[in-house]
Amino acid sequence: MASFADFKKKSKSSIEDLSKKIEDMGKKESYKDDRYWRPELDKSSNGYAVIRFLPAIASEEIPWVKLFSHGFKGLGGWYIENSRTTLNEKDPVSEMNSKLWNSGIESDKDIARARKRRQNYISNILVISDPANPQNEGKVFLYKFGKKIFEKIQEAMQPEFEDETPVNPFDFWEGANFKLKVRKVSGFVNYDKSEFDSPAPLYDDDKQLETIWNQQYSLTEIVDPKNFKTYEELKEKMHRVIGEDIRATETVQKTAEVTEFSSETEEVQADEKMDNLSYFEKLAND
Repeated sequence: MASFADFKKKSKSSIEDLSKKIEDMGKKESYKDDRYWRPELDKSSNGYAVIRFLPAIASEEIPWVKLFSHGFKGLGGWYIENSRTTLNEKDPVSEMNSKLWNSGIESDKDIARARKRRQNYISNILVISDPANPQNEGKVFLYKFGKKIFEKIQEAMQPEFEDETPVNPFDFWEGANFKLKVRKVSGFVNYDKSEFDSPAPLYDDDKQLETIWNQQYSLTEIVDPKNFKTYEELKEKMHRVIGEDIRATETVQKTAEVTEFSSETEEVQADEKMDNLSYFEKLAND
């Protein structure tokens, strides 16, 4: 047992220890999922990186998964949840949006657009070049992307013209690096300049390829039903956020906010808005 003399000696440093604990409590804990990579943009919202889409792991057949989600703010805070339509099941927000859309009232359609489900894809990638964060180069990450980039993948696999050779971007040996070019066009983030390089092996050494292959993450785990709230939980959360009146909104939605997420630009902006929420703000609405 510590003596009173030891206690007295220790008390001299107690204020420093307590001050340190207060500082630690004040620090914001990061809840960012380090498995995911995202290109870092400069002050002009421009960015450049080179990535390689990776093949499916041994237990999976497709090198991507599709994920639907909703992110919007209501009178009761934020609703940020994965949609059960990802699992081909009914979802309360999608049902609400259908009711609003089918009412025939234009203002109802605007609300439905603002709460529209967002479609993203997730794949394993290897970062080849990341000038903004060179420490990421040579590492395997998960990458979430929208329809615009997925369309470029489809175009590579199913070219429009007969003189173009189909390319499997996910192949180790006959795939191609993807040059991700992010620009700001008319005030919006744009990915149109992004393109695949000429097909070439990722590495000539199969052992090195096997190492990369073994570092990949499970994609089916991401869309495992256990990672989704039940229909009842989502419905309860939805009503907490918007109230019983499905037409109630926090503010009048601006045109840019109610436009359908038909482009990569709007999907990225929605993701960034959701990612910038602090953990505690989200927790308060759970």
